[in-house]
Amino acid sequence: MSELPAADKYRRQALLASGYRATCRRMRSLSVLLLPLALAACSAFQPSSAVIDPPSRDWRAIATVDDRERLRDWRDAFVAGLKAARASGHAATVAREGVLLEPDAALGGGPIPNGNYRCRVIKLGAKSPGLLDYVAYPPFACRIRQERDLQGFAKLTGSQRHVGLIFPGDALRQVFLGTLVLGDERRAMQYGRDKERDVAGFVERIGPNRWRMLMPRPHFESRIDVMELVPNSQDMR
Repeated sequence: MSELPAADKYRRQALLASGYRATCRRMRSLSVLLLPLALAACSAFQPSSAVIDPPSRDWRAIATVDDRERLRDWRDAFVAGLKAARASGHAATVAREGVLLEPDAALGGGPIPNGNYRCRVIKLGAKSPGLLDYVAYPPFACRIRQERDLQGFAKLTGSQRHVGLIFPGDALRQVFLGTLVLGDERRAMQYGRDKERDVAGFVERIGPNRWRMLMPRPHFESRIDVMELVPNSQDMR
């Protein structure tokens, strides 16, 4: 076979190179599109028990020293947050929330049922100057499910998402230990690895089909975070 003229040969090489580059661009575009889906699939099946290893039914054996102190001082943090919120002009708003923002509203009655919840967060008391003393967010989606002999909790939407385990507590409340997932992060950090991400709180029933999670002295923004938990439906599992 005779050799192609130089001009034709260069044109052919240019066409082949152009096609190769176009194919590479399509493959890169496809990879960019599929990667978040793959990551989301991995994170969607991440059990809350993976955040705390090894899991134990005794929360005191798991909690860090800092978190044990935060839980011990929960009432002081709650009262200080309420005082700051009222002083900044939100007294009427606090009053309208009723038992949700009353420190001693816990009723007891056993563990919170597994299922899907609407979870609404209220932040009380600015942690540092320049922040607001009262911030209320719209409801997000949360889920509680059985994980071995404990309950796994995950806030599924929002820019700050709590993931962890709910442990047996006392007659009035259960104990939550976990970590905070921020922004577009896909997986939760292991509990105890980063103090700034660790979360500790109490889960309390405050009315018929109504619970709350109290998270005293969070490392971001507020003196206490109060999360209202209301079932999406009466068909709780």
